[in-house]
Amino acid sequence: MSVGLIALLDDIAALAKVAAASLDDIGAQAMKAGAKAAGVVIDDAAVTPRYVVGFAAARELPIVGRIAWGSLKNKLIFLLPGALALSLLAPWAITPLLMLGGAYLCFEGAEKVIEAILPHHGMTISQSPGLAEGDRTLEDQKVASAIQTDFILSAEIMAITLATVPEATFFGQAAVLAVVGIGITIVVYGAVALIVKADDAGIALAQTSSAPVRALGRGIVLGMPYLLQGLAIVGTAAMVWVGGGIILHGLEEYGITGPAHALHVASDAAAAAMPAIGGLAGWFVTALGSGILGLILGAALVPVVEKALIPAWRRLRPAR
Repeated sequence: MSVGLIALLDDIAALAKVAAASLDDIGAQAMKAGAKAAGVVIDDAAVTPRYVVGFAAARELPIVGRIAWGSLKNKLIFLLPGALALSLLAPWAITPLLMLGGAYLCFEGAEKVIEAILPHHGMTISQSPGLAEGDRTLEDQKVASAIQTDFILSAEIMAITLATVPEATFFGQAAVLAVVGIGITIVVYGAVALIVKADDAGIALAQTSSAPVRALGRGIVLGMPYLLQGLAIVGTAAMVWVGGGIILHGLEEYGITGPAHALHVASDAAAAAMPAIGGLAGWFVTALGSGILGLILGAALVPVVEKALIPAWRRLRPAR
């Protein structure tokens, strides 16, 4: 074998190692960004099943599929290029936009807490029982509404992702944004599809001849409302925790380090007081402190949004 060919093979092997390392790095960064966006992801999975309420069982998966496709287009066609342009042209705007998204998460979480404590008819999603099975117009409206809601949540996911990889190259950022966008869409709407069809699966199992399988089917049917309720609670808690954490980090970026420092000291104290579970105790204190801040901020924003911003937006919208 000639020396030139050996050198060429060595170069190819070196390039392959670099490519593999880059892929590993992209995967690790995508995992890190996805973990930071957990609150938005859980809330998205908890909210979306509401949009199929009242439709025939045969339409449930097609509706979820249409919403998932709209979500993917939101992330890859609109938000990914926008995020990259922001990173190139106005990187200074990433932190305030991220804080704005964090404030939205705090508001959304606090609004849900207030709604649970003091039910009202403010900004909750309308649910109409007994929808006509063949009403395509109504289905289109529900799908459009879900995609609009997803756009806000997806924008926050992409902003969190972009803030996680500020030092990456342009193509590295693009790759991480694409991986996170596609991966989260698959996870969220795959979970939603399982949730909305779980009742049907439970009913089918409950009609089998095997007593244990029937018991399992009945358990699934009876347990689904509690699962959805639990998802909603976890999603709300994660929203105020993630939103509060984003606000704290943003304040640090602008030199206001007091709140984050105090929380860090409390986290270290909790970890030192319980060395057996030091990491978990420290995380819990950090999440609790961030959540309390997020809940307070969100509660303060609720009247501002409902009494000022929404009426102003309605006045500015052109009449239909």
